[in-house]
Amino acid sequence: MIRNVGPVARGTSMKKALVLVSMIAAISVAACSKKEETTTVTPAAPAATPAPAPTVVVTPPASDAAAAVGAANSAASAADSAAAAASAAASAAK
Repeated sequence: MIRNVGPVARGTSMKKALVLVSMIAAISVAACSKKEETTTVTPAAPAATPAPAPTVVVTPPASDAAAAVGAANSAASAADSAAAAASAAASAAK
């Protein structure tokens, strides 16, 4: 069954579709356009100084402590010998 439609109603659906498509195209083109934005760059605030790291003191076990004391005593005696030799060399140079 074919409906006979008058000349007024015949082109309205095509016109509505054309208007709809053109509106979608206009909106999509407007959404894609980039606007020039003016931005101002403000200098960053100076960074706060970091807190000093906590001091960690490690005490060696008792057996290592005795060896450390012996090594310190030998270093002190070597320093005393070097000081005495320097003193003797200075007095001989006069």
